[in-house]
This record gives sequence, C-alpha cells and structure tokens, in this order.
Amino acid sequence: MLCVIQTVNDDTMFARLISFLAFAIFVTGQAFAVELIMVEQKGCAHCQAWHKAIGPIYPKTPEGAFAPLRVVNIADGAPEGVQFARKPVFTPTFILVDEGVEIGRIEGYPGEDFFWGLLEMMLKAKTSYIKPDGSAASN
Repeated sequence: MLCVIQTVNDDTMFARLISFLAFAIFVTGQAFAVELIMVEQKGCAHCQAWHKAIGPIYPKTPEGAFAPLRVVNIADGAPEGVQFARKPVFTPTFILVDEGVEIGRIEGYPGEDFFWGLLEMMLKAKTSYIKPDGSAASN
C-alpha cells in the first residue's frame, strides 16, 4: 500500500482558511451586515429589565439570528466602524445598523410585549427580514 504525505506550510493553510471564510460569507449572503446595537449604561433599570426578560432568548429567535446583538456603553459612543445617525441620549437605545450605518432605532424599553412588535416592524421596514412562516411570536 502506497501512502502519500503532503507537506503544507503555514502560508498555504492561512490562504485556505481565508478562502473558506470568504466562501462561507458569500454563501450565507449576510455575514452580520445587519446587527442590533444596544446602547446601555451602568445602573439603567430598563437595561437590566431587558437583559432579564429578552437577553437570554434574543439570540435564539429569528430576529436575533438576522440581526445579532452587540451591547455598548453610552459613554463609549459608536463602536469602531459604525456610524450612528445621532448620538444616543436614552438608555437603552436599540440601534439597527446595516453595513455599519444606522438604519433605525428604538429608544427606551417599552416592555417585552411591545419590544418584539417594534423590533419586527423595524426589521421588516428597513431590511430584507421576513419572519419564518408558521413561527410563533417571539415573546
């Protein structure tokens, strides 16, 4: 039995990894181009309420899969590579960004029942989001 061993250097492996990642991004078509940024501050009771009621389930929802969450502190301003339409004043503020540019926002936390409805309306109005057929409400 003949055994062939191919030696691959680090540069070749790196190039293959980059090619694979580029292909994966191309195939998925999104690569987190749309994301939801939650602007909060320490001691914000409404932020804490959101984290308690919504935080654990958000990544498991269709909305969370479409627009992954990033949490930032209001004192830090917009994250690098992100452009807000205006400076957030209230916490929490949920800023929807596409390709690093703000396309919508929810100021404040109106409670679990209203949050899901507002988020879904914003996603449908500002992005290509379509809630999967037959899925139950996210609340």
